[in-house]
Amino acid sequence: MLTFSELHAQNHQITELSNVFLYLVKDRAMCDTTCARDVFFEYKRRVKEHIELVDQKLCGKLIAYSDLEIKNTADRFLSGSVEIRKIFSRYVKDWCSEKHKVLTIRDHDKFVRETKEMFALVMDRIQRETEHLYPLIRKLEDGEKLAA
Repeated sequence: MLTFSELHAQNHQITELSNVFLYLVKDRAMCDTTCARDVFFEYKRRVKEHIELVDQKLCGKLIAYSDLEIKNTADRFLSGSVEIRKIFSRYVKDWCSEKHKVLTIRDHDKFVRETKEMFALVMDRIQRETEHLYPLIRKLEDGEKLAA
């Protein structure tokens, strides 16, 4: 079972990790620290898990509805997930060595700019989930506390 409080807790954790990482990487010297690396890879893990969970449990549930508007909402979120995964994957390839679990920053200004853009995409997704997806599920489930 998945509750809305669990989803909101995940969103909060992702937001917190995002804020901490963005704060740390403003200073080039901080980018090479174990702390920054750990925060980033934890962020990456949590974003991946959250998107997979939402896609499988919530969007998977909505796809089964016969109502075309509900199916379209699920399709939009699933399409968004594909796009975020693709962009995130390219971002990780450009700025990290997953094998060695390190950040590989050659141009700090570009890294910070692309990090802000990438993290903004994730935050936008979380906001859309909170404002559109969760209320839709609640409406369909008559205000239940369980999301899936």
